[in-house]
Amino acid sequence: MPTVQLNTTARITAFAAYTPEEVMTNDYFASFLDTNDEWIVQRTGMKERRKAAEHQYASDLAFEAVMRMTDRYPSCLQGVDAILVATTTPDTFFPSTAAIVQARLQLPDCLALDISNACAGFVSAMQMAIGLIDSGMNKKVIVIGTEVLTKTVDYSDRSTCILFGDGAGAVILESDPQSPASCLAASSVTDGDLSGTLYRTAVSCKLNGLELAEDGKLHQNGREVYKWALQQIPAHIHNLLNKVNLTVSDLDIFVPHSANLRMIESLCDRTGIKMDHTLTSVQRYGNTSAASIPLAIEEGIRDGRLAAGKLMLLYGFGGGLSQAGLLIRWTL
Repeated sequence: MPTVQLNTTARITAFAAYTPEEVMTNDYFASFLDTNDEWIVQRTGMKERRKAAEHQYASDLAFEAVMRMTDRYPSCLQGVDAILVATTTPDTFFPSTAAIVQARLQLPDCLALDISNACAGFVSAMQMAIGLIDSGMNKKVIVIGTEVLTKTVDYSDRSTCILFGDGAGAVILESDPQSPASCLAASSVTDGDLSGTLYRTAVSCKLNGLELAEDGKLHQNGREVYKWALQQIPAHIHNLLNKVNLTVSDLDIFVPHSANLRMIESLCDRTGIKMDHTLTSVQRYGNTSAASIPLAIEEGIRDGRLAAGKLMLLYGFGGGLSQAGLLIRWTL
């Protein structure tokens, strides 16, 4: 998708998030790795992460996020006709995690589809929901970002295992032609030639000629991903805002993927976005891939920084290497 100005009837009408109970602090990792709280905070900004229980999977976290959404908005599931689940850690390759969630929610005549776009997945799924609504194929879509990344990391690898946590968030978009526009502009771009810098194997043992580690664990060249993000993302953010004749000074809230607090600080410095206008989830939850943006939104709701009418840029980036941005007017 190029950068586009949206003319859509899709509107956000419900939102909630969920994290598992178990907390992994930096001291937990220091108990079996050559690391400590100061080292981790200095490099990542992370203090805690949440860990799913042994028999708790992406579908379970997704279901709990939706249940919390129904607590806030009791009638929000009425009329839902599509479920899109963004995840890199599905319960199974098939059936989709979305199908498992659909069964638990007992929503009949419902599209159920997984979206695999790593850390950009939640925003990509929101973009797809907008397309489904505006095409007339669907009227009310649940979008969920859910991850159990703690089940995929190698706990002997200090460079990756300290980074990742588990969580989920859910939002409903539905057609509402009578209300002011909620979704204003979008962009999406992928640099697939760099995909070998961040991967988790499935069937193939090679990627762009690169021999992959076939252990089913998450592998990342953090230095290269960091460099790519700082080189590529700022220009795309400015292009997205320019499409609707806005600048970073017009933004009330910026919600980037919470990969690493130091990376976010550098992105803000390079784009001119103020850190005090930025919502993150990385300090409390670590990198939760497709769940990081909804978890950051939940943090903004809890501390009162996010309220109806705020102009907000959601920006996911990561495995692919992919980027996905969505400019919205928050309506809740």
